[in-house]
Amino acid sequence: MTARVYPVEPAFESPAEQSFVQALRDQLPDDAVLFCNLRFTDRSGDREPAGVVAWPGVGVAVIEVKGGSVSLREGQWWQTGGRSKAIHPVEQALKCKYALRDFLYRHPRWSRGNPRSNHFVALPTTVLPADFAAPDAPRWLVIDSTETSHAAGRISSALRRTEEEHDAPTQHDVELLVDCLAGTAIPQADLVADLAEREAACDLLTHAQAKVLDYLSGNPRVEIRGGAGSGKTWLAIEKARRLTADGQRVALMCYSRGLAEYLRRRALTLPARQRPVYAGTFHNLGTSWGVAPGSDDDSSYWEQQLPETMASLAEGLPAGERFDAIVIDEAQDFAESWWPAVLAALRRPDDGCLYVFSDEGQRVFARQGRPTVPLVPIELPENLRNTKQIAGTFSSLAPAQMRIRGGSGVPVRFLPCAAEDAVDVADDAADALLEEGWPPESLALLTTYSRHPVQVERQAAGQDAYWATYWDDDDLFYGHVLGFKGLERPAVVLAVNGFRSAERAREMLYVGLSRARDLLVVCGDLAVIRRVGGEAVARRLTVGTS
Repeated sequence: MTARVYPVEPAFESPAEQSFVQALRDQLPDDAVLFCNLRFTDRSGDREPAGVVAWPGVGVAVIEVKGGSVSLREGQWWQTGGRSKAIHPVEQALKCKYALRDFLYRHPRWSRGNPRSNHFVALPTTVLPADFAAPDAPRWLVIDSTETSHAAGRISSALRRTEEEHDAPTQHDVELLVDCLAGTAIPQADLVADLAEREAACDLLTHAQAKVLDYLSGNPRVEIRGGAGSGKTWLAIEKARRLTADGQRVALMCYSRGLAEYLRRRALTLPARQRPVYAGTFHNLGTSWGVAPGSDDDSSYWEQQLPETMASLAEGLPAGERFDAIVIDEAQDFAESWWPAVLAALRRPDDGCLYVFSDEGQRVFARQGRPTVPLVPIELPENLRNTKQIAGTFSSLAPAQMRIRGGSGVPVRFLPCAAEDAVDVADDAADALLEEGWPPESLALLTTYSRHPVQVERQAAGQDAYWATYWDDDDLFYGHVLGFKGLERPAVVLAVNGFRSAERAREMLYVGLSRARDLLVVCGDLAVIRRVGGEAVARRLTVGTS
């Protein structure tokens, strides 16, 4: 268990400061937060403590760190490290403590009063004499090199004995401190502009992927594989557009309803002469041919009856109703039994154009299947659409190591709670984002096991009506990771409330963590997440990402 650190890549004044801060971080529990590089500025000047620890139930510690050999002679502190100079570590720490209090007092979002706090001086390369004593530095205030290995315990003990009327911060207080000190609360106008800028940057990177299609223009049968954030869906749409512009009759399809609706709407924005004749789910293509609809809970219908009927009907279709080319996104969702129908829908089943886009790491359904014809494999090695902090969180779950090219963003937020409480905690987190100014249409709340009650209510009106809410701009979207594959939101609150299948839990966590482009908030039990995703994911959530 280690504390979260803000910023995720602190700058240190000296190796001694770095070693002390890293040692302290590793000793703190995962509900504590360690701030570095904070600078408080007022008319009297700048104050910059080496570290500020916010510890739920304990207090706030403001720490000044001095490396080299430090001594106190005739009331004056001296530091020797190449040259000797007078220093004022206790005064600096004290002024930083009051600078923090003044900042919170003036901050419009802070309404908790003064939290219990104290200032400390750390001397990670100095051993204090046994009889050390100073009027402004009682022994409990100073941590020397012999105490670095248990510095958190020293700080905890001193804070718990602090004789002042202020209460220790709660977990909610600490999260509010993160908002105030990490600077995540910005005006909505600035936030919307920043989101638009990030989207434009992502789109530029994604459009650059078109060179992949240029290189493959002479290959009629290709499988393009890439992890989350690699721009596969954009490439699938672009390939369908190019083929249609060349005069071919093209079908653009996938398995999930949400992604299919996205493909359909995106295709409608293309010029008429570049618009594929079909964009939707594999199964809806069958019903358009006359296959009787089935119920959602009849797996034999979806896995066997419908695809077999589709393959039979396709053979009898006039050539003008078949396709010159088929483009499939999220192809890892296709069962083995579906591919004969896909090939039969081509005018030339043996060598007609077939482009499939897949990510084996997102194989979240129990069905297994691979294309039944040879395809030229192409790997997309870069993540383009997630911030470095988000991509770093799920990178260990991807099927292959990817270069992270997305810009730097805010730290991933982790809210520890029991799995059964994850949805309630996620609701509170989503409300907090709306209060911060995040537009509702930029936010999604996803679950990993049971659906959110709002999702259940909206799906009662039918799947088409439910998925129409994805494009509403008056409320956030409520969904499940199974249905959100291939989609994204600028901000995602992920409620890790369990998993339907232990065999697919890792893949479902991968999908959930990768759906956010700019901000990810994860709510759940760290032990469960560690068991499913491994130590790397758990550490990223609690320490931060680089």
